[in-house]
Amino acid sequence: MIVLRGGTVVTMDARRSVVRGDVLIAQGRIQSVGKSVRAPKVKVIDCTGRAVIPGLVQAHVHLCQVLFRNHADGLELLDWLSQRIWPYEAAHDARSLGFSARLGIAELLLGGTTAILDMATVHHTDAVLQAALEGGIRYTGGKCLMDAASGPLHEDTAPALEEAERLGRKWHGAAGGRIRWALCPRFVLSCSEKMLHEVRVLSAREGWLVHTHASENRTEVEQVRKQTGRDNVEYFDDLGLCGPRTVLAHCVHVTENETRILAETKTSAVHCPGANLKLASGHAPVPRLLAEGVNVALGADGAPCNNTLDAFHEMRLAATLHLPQFGPRAMPASEVLAMATIRGARALGLADEIGSIEPGKKADLTIIDLTGAHCQPAGPDPHATLVYCARASDVTDVFVEGRAVVRNRKLLTLDAPKLGAAAANETARILRRARVSV
Repeated sequence: MIVLRGGTVVTMDARRSVVRGDVLIAQGRIQSVGKSVRAPKVKVIDCTGRAVIPGLVQAHVHLCQVLFRNHADGLELLDWLSQRIWPYEAAHDARSLGFSARLGIAELLLGGTTAILDMATVHHTDAVLQAALEGGIRYTGGKCLMDAASGPLHEDTAPALEEAERLGRKWHGAAGGRIRWALCPRFVLSCSEKMLHEVRVLSAREGWLVHTHASENRTEVEQVRKQTGRDNVEYFDDLGLCGPRTVLAHCVHVTENETRILAETKTSAVHCPGANLKLASGHAPVPRLLAEGVNVALGADGAPCNNTLDAFHEMRLAATLHLPQFGPRAMPASEVLAMATIRGARALGLADEIGSIEPGKKADLTIIDLTGAHCQPAGPDPHATLVYCARASDVTDVFVEGRAVVRNRKLLTLDAPKLGAAAANETARILRRARVSV
């Protein structure tokens, strides 16, 4: 049993309650939240001057791309994919892919992110799942599917689906449910209609999430219209893929009709502001999506299109990017934090278990030191301090299902300094195999 004593508990419950008090953890779950929690034989962690928040959720990342950080700058989406990312991903072997995943997981956990929705590449997916198992993060994700793309990642439809199903049966529910499988067709332009149909069938039969990209870039949208006669979301909906088990990353260039479809079908969108800016894609109309009832989560996307997996960076961008167009009150800090917690949990299908600090939920928690000069003086709303002021480096402790994975700013599950020191050599191995002309 653990008591997090005397912190500012930012619950992210339906009322967005803030409690100055304690959180009691037992058997991996939150037992109580309130003032002066007492329990026998309990370990006490002093949270004076700190915020206790739900573990951050990033609903769109690519762990397979972490080793490509700083090696794919200055390109728009389709060129970025064809000239850099796909050749790099094709050059991965199991060793480099596992290393990339561990490096990303280390960064995510140290920055307070406890749960992710990941898209791996087309091969060596076991290496990513094994890294998630060892790292202690709450992982949902799976093998990328690409049967209609030219280039080094092309795969045949039936074997790709068979592998995705085999891996899903192997990994879904591992580590007591901390590891969950998702079906990951990359995007419309890289997937045949037959593959997308089979993904829908498999998702419906097994209950697995569908994780894909949609409407990220204007040229991509134009090509999808030319190929299918419809916009991305309309096409997915016609195939029966829209629904509460589907998560669409980006949704930058969505029409009013597509927004209506997202809301009516309860399909989640994931806002990735850092990546959308760096790839010159634009920015999703998030205030409009939220106003129409769309569940919008948050994600960093990949390290080579953002250069960071820092959820605080994404929250600050999300909170400020839309204000010139939609007005100064369009993105309240509490709702931006919700995108990175309870809305992210909803996208992952886990809102009953994580995403808010309430009795009975799993103890996925992040503790943040707010005493630094950059967070002072404290204002009346801790949501605003967390969104506008706090940094990933302020995270002191992280728990996943009551297990400490970060303690006093030190990662306990992986050797982060060793990973950082060896990253350049691992990237060099990939670059030699990829032979990309920069």
